[in-house]
Amino acid sequence: MPRETLDRQIHQLQDEVLLLGSMVEQALLNAVDTLKRRDISAAQKIFANDIAINEKRYALENALIIIIATQQPMARDLRLLASVLETIIELERIGDYAKGIAKVVIRLGDSTLPMPMREFSQMAEQAASMLHRALSAFINEDAAKAREIVLEDDQVDELYNKAYRAIVTTMIANPEIIDDANLLVWVAHNLERAADRVTNICERTVYIATGELFELDTDDSEETAY
Repeated sequence: MPRETLDRQIHQLQDEVLLLGSMVEQALLNAVDTLKRRDISAAQKIFANDIAINEKRYALENALIIIIATQQPMARDLRLLASVLETIIELERIGDYAKGIAKVVIRLGDSTLPMPMREFSQMAEQAASMLHRALSAFINEDAAKAREIVLEDDQVDELYNKAYRAIVTTMIANPEIIDDANLLVWVAHNLERAADRVTNICERTVYIATGELFELDTDDSEETAY
């Protein structure tokens, strides 16, 4: 009976992780769409939704601690639970990046500042897609799929570089808009970091499956042990 109880609680926890992931994924996409439409009202709603994301993260953390305290999981189960804790922290931080983009929307107001919207949208879509599939791999403990997803981070980095160059070019041509243009650099940074957080989740998937912690480095083919 104890084993059945633990299995049931872990599955419930995993379902809630997927729900949190869905909330974060949508927040990221909504934030960039809000920037595209310069919708301040929608940006303010993202702030409100971030409160729900934070509450969900802390509720999951509390549930996880209760499982550890009452079920006394050992070995692989404990490794899984530790990885769940790390994953919900990563998800909450991605939610913060979405909130940061919403903050930029509010600060820009009705500014007509040109922006690399195509690159922003592609970065958001790529990061959200990576997140969705990374969480599926995490739940299924699919290390091979996790390793594949990490390789896609290079695509996001390339889009970041394009966006950054476009923003700098705009700054050079129009020095008077440097302050506002710097806000766009933060948008690009937040989207690039969101993809990096997905990489961290993938590392936890590999850890669950293999018992080894590795930094999945997308700059080369080597993996560096912690």
